[in-house]
Amino acid sequence: MATNKIYADSGVELTKFTARNYDRMMNTFSFGRYSKFIYKAIRDIGIGPADSILDLGCGTGRNASLMLQYLGKNGKITGVDLSPIMQKQFEKRFAGNNRVIFKQQRIDIPFDLKESFDMVFISFVIHGFPPEVRETVIENAKRHLKAGGYFVILDFAEFDMQKMPALHRFIFKKIECPYAFDFIKKDWKKIFETKHLYTVSENFYFFKYLRLLRTQLK
Repeated sequence: MATNKIYADSGVELTKFTARNYDRMMNTFSFGRYSKFIYKAIRDIGIGPADSILDLGCGTGRNASLMLQYLGKNGKITGVDLSPIMQKQFEKRFAGNNRVIFKQQRIDIPFDLKESFDMVFISFVIHGFPPEVRETVIENAKRHLKAGGYFVILDFAEFDMQKMPALHRFIFKKIECPYAFDFIKKDWKKIFETKHLYTVSENFYFFKYLRLLRTQLK
């Protein structure tokens, strides 16, 4: 996301330093566990070899590089992000690969790429927006889905922060923003149903604090 904050309380809008060193920092702060986790989560999506995927808030392309392993010659990925720093890393990672492209675009305002995808994927981004902005992100995802396509969200699950072990609660409150505190209180499966996105499957990770939610547009 942007290096100058659009939303004062957002935790997903990164400084230039963080954007430049994002992958390294995630590995360090998770004591090396992030790589194994994200590999498993991407595997659990169930990507088909010919899928076309729109990756919203794609960052450096780390997730896209894992998704690419499950795609055949007819599969493709379009990464969307606002940050020029992320764009530089993304395009360097996929230099010479015409199955993966980058588009610089804000995902928190309405946009239309004039293309439909089998899957729209978003990872640890939507929780960092104000509630009304999340609505826009979801509508952007729906706008770019084919009929019967999948909107896949890797993010926090619903849980009661007050029931977390003290250490987990301390860490969560330290690293996350107020928008995340609101996000975990919502019943997202019911919210998505009101938008004709119905749960197909869900996978939980890290003491069930994190979830991969697969919904289908019907």
